Amino acid sequence: MTRRKFIQLSAAVGTAGFKANDLFAESSVKPLRILILGGTGFTGPFQVKYALSRGHKITVFNRGKSHPGELPKEVEQLIGDRNGQLEALKGKQWDVCVDNPTTLPAWVRDAAQMLKGNIDRYVFISTISVYADTSKGVDEKAPLAKYEGADPYKETLEAMKASGYKTYGPLKALSEQETEKWFPQKSLIIRPGLIVGPRDETDRFTYWPVRIDRGGEVLAPGNPSDPVQFIDGRDLAEWTIRMVEKPETGICNATGPAKELGIGGMLDGIKAALDSNATFAWASADFLKQQKVEAWSDMPVWAGDELGMARTNISRALAKGLTFRPLADTARDTVAWFKAQKPERQANLRAGLAAEREKEVLAAWHEKSG
Repeated sequence: MTRRKFIQLSAAVGTAGFKANDLFAESSVKPLRILILGGTGFTGPFQVKYALSRGHKITVFNRGKSHPGELPKEVEQLIGDRNGQLEALKGKQWDVCVDNPTTLPAWVRDAAQMLKGNIDRYVFISTISVYADTSKGVDEKAPLAKYEGADPYKETLEAMKASGYKTYGPLKALSEQETEKWFPQKSLIIRPGLIVGPRDETDRFTYWPVRIDRGGEVLAPGNPSDPVQFIDGRDLAEWTIRMVEKPETGICNATGPAKELGIGGMLDGIKAALDSNATFAWASADFLKQQKVEAWSDMPVWAGDELGMARTNISRALAKGLTFRPLADTARDTVAWFKAQKPERQANLRAGLAAEREKEVLAAWHEKSG
């Protein structure tokens, strides 16, 4: 599985339950009426909780099928579907709309037709997968991926999946353009990188704290200095709400950490946070290729041959107040969340190497390296 495909498979989904933070409303924050499209997936509940703690009034719009009853009772819930069932939005007014789940430009168009004139700003959560080329690192002005299909407004999620997710980035880019078309000078586009932490059902980061917590010899990829980028879903959610409050418009990449981090530093930080006895066997990228061990899927977070995408420029977001909790907190909270899942879920990590496969590769590495 390629890096791009693995990123594309990371559509935000989540499961019930997340650790409460001690959040306090700021007296200087003006209460806002915030509409969140989605709101029950990965980052949505974190947005809701943080926004409520700061005195905002929250409405969510979704199908009502994911984690029913999870959101606080103060939240107004509107039931509908982005595929043509938007009547619940008609005639209502909010200060801002936060669009979490959209991939299809038709979804932005259809929501905009309902919300135009009834909201002051539209926040679209996009992705760094919109960039055409991340081999050398990108900032917000880098060229975007081009859509080469017949009609983007007739695309469906099923068709996108059938394409092997090749259309994911281009469709997200067109969704951004649709946002700016309908809400000129009133839109904020946030392009996250790898979103990690509690509630992440893809296990793209979770593999590492779970594996390191198990201890023993751990297969580690490439060079310890190979850069990695990721952002805790809670940091992304809370910063999004703060951006809504300011209010900000424009485009921002949103990943982390604030300073370049090598995968060695990441793994060592996780090990220290979990007080693990793990040791790391650093296998070269060429060897891993020979063993058909792939970046992003088998060795999550690590970018392999595409290290440039782990150097995405986030200076704009940092200047606008993006902050990050300690890696240790993300690691510990991720393990605690994962251990609270059902046994059958814990038995099937959705990224990383299975234990037996890791043993095979480690044995081959030791034989090769003498």
